[in-house]
Amino acid sequence: MLASLTETRLGAVWDASSPSSILKGDVLRWVGDTATHLLLLLYGRVTAEAVSEAGRTVCYGNWTGPCALDKVAVVDGGGHTATLRALTECHLRALPRAALLDLVDGEASVRRHVLRILAAQARNQQESFTAAATLPGEARLAAWLLEKAAATESLELSITQQGLADRLGLSRVTVNRMLSRLRHAGLIETASGNIRILAPELLQLRTRPET
Repeated sequence: MLASLTETRLGAVWDASSPSSILKGDVLRWVGDTATHLLLLLYGRVTAEAVSEAGRTVCYGNWTGPCALDKVAVVDGGGHTATLRALTECHLRALPRAALLDLVDGEASVRRHVLRILAAQARNQQESFTAAATLPGEARLAAWLLEKAAATESLELSITQQGLADRLGLSRVTVNRMLSRLRHAGLIETASGNIRILAPELLQLRTRPET
């Protein structure tokens, strides 16, 4: 978001922001907290999560610095969309909302970046709603594994069964059963929290509603 700013503009952002350090496991922001500052994660990893009405923790994803966290909540001035928790020690700077809005108004590159983020989130939410309404659990699991593999450019993913359950909105027992079917079909291998995709072309067939 800030990569194309001039040194002068970057210096102004640095001066306007305040530093902080967070320990592993600490909460940076709670879901619903008023988003008064944009959190610039300089170093470390953060997860975004929320608790459903049924009491299950839903993980929206993990972010590694450098990146800006929960820009949407800061732009609209509402509450944070998820609870942000440190997965490692983190170093951050907090930029006041007014300073972010000034960047959006005055810097075309920042404005384009924010608009791309908003558009992507709207598209992803629509696709998630469609998948949840039309795809069976195994198809959603297969689609997620392939999407993650494409994003990381690796056929070996590090994620627990509970982590998968949180991301897909399913129970751990259901995810375990689906992984077992894919493993017996020779499409994946699982070991010690790792999932290796053995046959991505065949796994792609499992993303179809009729399979």
